[in-house]
Amino acid sequence: MHRARNHGSSIATLGGEHGAEHLRHPDFFAGYSRLPRQVHGLDGAPEWLAIRAMLPNVVDKRVADLGCGFGWASRWFREQGAASVTGFDLLQNMIERAKAATSDPAIAYRIADLDTLNLPAAAFDLVYSALAFHYVAEFDRLIRMIHKALAPGGDLVFTIEHPIFMATAHPHWLLDEDGRKTWPVNGYSVEGERRTDWFAKGVLKHHRMLATTLNTLIGAGFALRRIEEFAPTPAQIAEMPALAEELERPMMLLVAARRI
Repeated sequence: MHRARNHGSSIATLGGEHGAEHLRHPDFFAGYSRLPRQVHGLDGAPEWLAIRAMLPNVVDKRVADLGCGFGWASRWFREQGAASVTGFDLLQNMIERAKAATSDPAIAYRIADLDTLNLPAAAFDLVYSALAFHYVAEFDRLIRMIHKALAPGGDLVFTIEHPIFMATAHPHWLLDEDGRKTWPVNGYSVEGERRTDWFAKGVLKHHRMLATTLNTLIGAGFALRRIEEFAPTPAQIAEMPALAEELERPMMLLVAARRI
């Protein structure tokens, strides 16, 4: 995450087929493959330690990884003792890369569009997703489907771009009158589509206010366990000084909820 836009989401689920045409461009996959979190795995994601602290014990649990990308998290869950892991991603080249890096028969990968995905009832104990849900148009439908797919007491843990980060139609740093970096939040209350250039032109996202995200979870029958607005630690900044700019505004929202 050397720069704000290059955070390396599991962008394989980007908003369904209607928003995925630019993702199939070879430049996109090439750029995505070079991201630190794809080269170095979970250790290349500055927010991973914060996410780990929010995850439940996964020993003997059935896990779904939505927007699995190259399968880094899927493999980690098995290393932690998960009974089975199923990773879902929209793009075939992502799934092929994940399969090539995985030799564990308890991990399966499936091509799926999160805008239309339907999982069996009570089939999982944990649903996990990293930086994918902001590409989904029908967020309410997705969350209600996940609720049904979780066993009673099951957990949902996900990360998304923070609404403050993606609210403006043209996200970029500005300089104030003192020459300090500032991040615009124009249009925060105007929910809907946003387009950004990230390895490909016109990548489609869906901006929702923080309240909308949390109230959708509550309305679907989830209890909120923990909310984090990711900021790098002093140790992380010392190791990677470019992360200091992430203190100026939250870039990621981390959410842990439980099915009730």
